[in-house]
Amino acid sequence: MADAGDGRPRCAWGTATPAMAAYHDTEWGVKLHDDRALFELLTLEGAQAGLSWRTILERRAAYRAAFHGFDIARVARMRDTALEKLLVESGVVRNRLKVFSVRDNARAALAAIEEVGSLDAFLWGFVDGRPIVNQWTRPEQVPARTELSDRMSKTLMKRGFRFVGSTICCAFMQATGMVDDHLTTCWCRTRRAG
Repeated sequence: MADAGDGRPRCAWGTATPAMAAYHDTEWGVKLHDDRALFELLTLEGAQAGLSWRTILERRAAYRAAFHGFDIARVARMRDTALEKLLVESGVVRNRLKVFSVRDNARAALAAIEEVGSLDAFLWGFVDGRPIVNQWTRPEQVPARTELSDRMSKTLMKRGFRFVGSTICCAFMQATGMVDDHLTTCWCRTRRAG
């Protein structure tokens, strides 16, 4: 267990910087049911592929500005020229495939919303609407992918989502509270249990 200088035991990854500690303490693993916020985290987790979460977290404001506050319908209507411009003039990761995937994912999200009623209902359906609460005591026990993340990944890819591999889906489920992978000794876990 590590702390961020305040004596609170945290999952080790959540102590690297004050921003990482704040994200760990206030967002990671908290049940999220807002379509826009779910789309944001799906985008950010996809952007993280091959990079560190710290890198993406530092660029979060740039992503929000570049992708209209993650308004799904607006992102789905973005033109190629607007996306190309982001590769030159914004603070997002300058990977063409990742940038263009955000629009593809917005379009796939709209199709899921049309079918199911909300992105929330569609994504939380993978856990039957209830978080999976794991009982990990050591960081090395926390998986990078699971059978559930494999299934989510395959389903999303079939629906046209991109940058949604199993590891990305696993991280997304952890981030949005679909799966609670805070260590049992983490203060966030004990706070929520109380």
